[in-house]
Amino acid sequence: MVLKLSRCTPEAAQIAVLAALSLAVFAWLLTLHPTATGRVYAAYGAVYVSVALVWLRVVEGVPLTFRDLVGALVVLAGRQES
Repeated sequence: MVLKLSRCTPEAAQIAVLAALSLAVFAWLLTLHPTATGRVYAAYGAVYVSVALVWLRVVEGVPLTFRDLVGALVVLAGRQES
């Protein structure tokens, strides 16, 4: 998705810049963790996907599909260390 700043309100542009800066700080903080950054980020992603699906079901009342459940299992299994 491309952000079209010409049609954006100043408040929305400010939020977009703050969100980008927050993401950059988050990525930088990941590099400070003693474990491999990719593993930490994968674990974060697995939790994010799982919580998003729980939110979708519980808060928004949308029934989860078979693909949703399989996807959640794949990301959770993929984050497990061997």
